[in-house]
Amino acid sequence: MNEAEIHRWVVLGVFLAAGITFAATGLKTAPYGRHSQGGKGGLGLPERLGWVVMEAPSVFGFWWIFHQGTRSTELVPTVFLSMWMLHYAHRGLIYPLRKRVAPGKTISLFMVVLPGMLFNSANAYVNARWLTELGPAYPLAWLWSFRFLYGLMLFVTGFVINRWADWKLRTLRKPGQTGYQIPRGGLYDEVSCPNYLGEIMQWLGFAIATWSLPGLVFAVFTAANLVPRAVSHHLWYKRQFPDYPSRRRAIIPYVL
Repeated sequence: MNEAEIHRWVVLGVFLAAGITFAATGLKTAPYGRHSQGGKGGLGLPERLGWVVMEAPSVFGFWWIFHQGTRSTELVPTVFLSMWMLHYAHRGLIYPLRKRVAPGKTISLFMVVLPGMLFNSANAYVNARWLTELGPAYPLAWLWSFRFLYGLMLFVTGFVINRWADWKLRTLRKPGQTGYQIPRGGLYDEVSCPNYLGEIMQWLGFAIATWSLPGLVFAVFTAANLVPRAVSHHLWYKRQFPDYPSRRRAIIPYVL
């Protein structure tokens, strides 16, 4: 079995993982954040450390695999690398350090961190290897093709929404506070989880910009993971706050 065949099997594995994740998270919400089970998820790591460890393959693994390819110095793949790192350098390194975490709060090693590392490793491999070695070469003209420009527009829009939504959540709490409040304003008037909506838009945009099966599979997995979690967040808000806005949807304005 050559590497191209191995790559196809890993891509298929990520696609199957999307279906399993959608079913699993629809039945039982992953035990972190507001859904933490307070130590019931087994051995835990400090939340900041656990988050960095979980996301490390998407930062360092992707970077290393990308640069093993023969086209790693070409302009178009480098643009895709920049898009990827724009998200994951923040998500894997900056976000966990800036996030306000209650003292002693942990994240489950076996239920969250290790499964997350496994997925991130596979996902980093299939995308990075496709962009610089196993996929077709991207000519310079790709940068002004409709697919690239439309995908880039979606990616940037999703990134801005994601960053704004995270900032809005962080500023709800004053220094020393760790409880939850109802976010209001902007897209929060329409949906409970604009941060998740933004992230789905990002990776859909990346899939279109790269016009690749690995990119599409990642976008599908992102939606399979975040849509059920957004619904869980939405129901949690409604249980916790009797005055929660009734017109607000979970993740897609006016729809879901």
